[in-house]
Amino acid sequence: MKKFNPEQAMVERQRVFGEHGGVTPSIERSSTFTVLAADTMPAIFKGEKGPDAGGCFLYSRHFNPTVNALAYRMAALEDTESGICTASGISAIACTISQLCHDGGHVVSSNTVYGGTHALLGELLPSMGIETTFVDPTDVDAFKAAMRDDTRVVFCEVLGNPTLKVADIPAIAEIAHEKGARLVVDNTFTPVIISPARLGADVVVYSLTKFVNGASDIIGGAICAPVELIAQLMDLHTGRVMLLGPTMDPRVAFDVYQRLPHLPIRMREHSERALALALRMEKLGVDVCYPGLESHPQHELFSSMLNEGWGYGGMLTVDCRTVELAGQFMDALQNDEDFGYIAVSLGYFDTLLSCSGSSTSSEISAEEQAEMGLSPGLVRMAVGFSGGLEERVEQIERAARKVGLAR
Repeated sequence: MKKFNPEQAMVERQRVFGEHGGVTPSIERSSTFTVLAADTMPAIFKGEKGPDAGGCFLYSRHFNPTVNALAYRMAALEDTESGICTASGISAIACTISQLCHDGGHVVSSNTVYGGTHALLGELLPSMGIETTFVDPTDVDAFKAAMRDDTRVVFCEVLGNPTLKVADIPAIAEIAHEKGARLVVDNTFTPVIISPARLGADVVVYSLTKFVNGASDIIGGAICAPVELIAQLMDLHTGRVMLLGPTMDPRVAFDVYQRLPHLPIRMREHSERALALALRMEKLGVDVCYPGLESHPQHELFSSMLNEGWGYGGMLTVDCRTVELAGQFMDALQNDEDFGYIAVSLGYFDTLLSCSGSSTSSEISAEEQAEMGLSPGLVRMAVGFSGGLEERVEQIERAARKVGLAR
């Protein structure tokens, strides 16, 4: 397969200019759109005309020019035929899975997924006739064994949140396709770095809130998929995005669009910082997990899926074993060292720290957390790029020594 350069793909794919020739797209805030002839409106409602068929717009819950501009660029980033943006990452996941399981069915999912996704799959969707079997993302045979005749979707994250277990996307895609199921991959942790659609994924979903936007100031999501699925999601009668209405605000779309050209630069820097911190902590004997370390159990697998040039990402974990020690470590990093901030989310230019078991994974029971390998004291660290790198390395060493994590 020809090597893929996401950065170049965003440049080469369709460029959207502003209404009066601006180098940036216009922010189209109108909720509704006029047509030049009366017979155009019925044609839009019949699906005969639209943004890509005559340049016709109807209503901003349906399609909006500014939001479309971002969707086109996200599709370019992921090398998919099309895309659509939503109001949040969880809405992108919920709409995709409920569309593919439109009349019920079965999902096989990694068990190391974001807590909200786990709750959606394990608690909410069963009430709608959609069942989920959770499996270890590192066990390809477990995916195969969990497949049923009514399995419609296989779901995983490239890097498990927060365990950083790596999903073998090509192998899982093969298993899904053998049974006629679609593989949906959440690429929130690894934009630019991994391109799931080129590895066999049918749909790539995002929380744009995180690395893609990069400023922790908006909430948004994206679905990158074939044209056929995007049309289904926006169908006036049965489309989950159209009828459930998780509409992205055009002002949000404009802000994210403007930051996408910088995403490859940011991801390279996140990766460089995370690797430096991980190497120092490993040297100190701290229980650190990072896919760029040779000690990571799936370092070779992750390396085999990489787009070259952007490193291994900005996410790492430190296992402090207990909630109490995790709290001491985070307090030392935030309050003594000014290293980062105790906060959920990720992808910000400052480092964000959280104890996942009692925060972003708290929807998952203690028993299930233990089964997925989530320690109560696991600190998820979304490494930023503010401050000097040498200074940050010294700060994390002092904090690790202070609370007794370092040997």
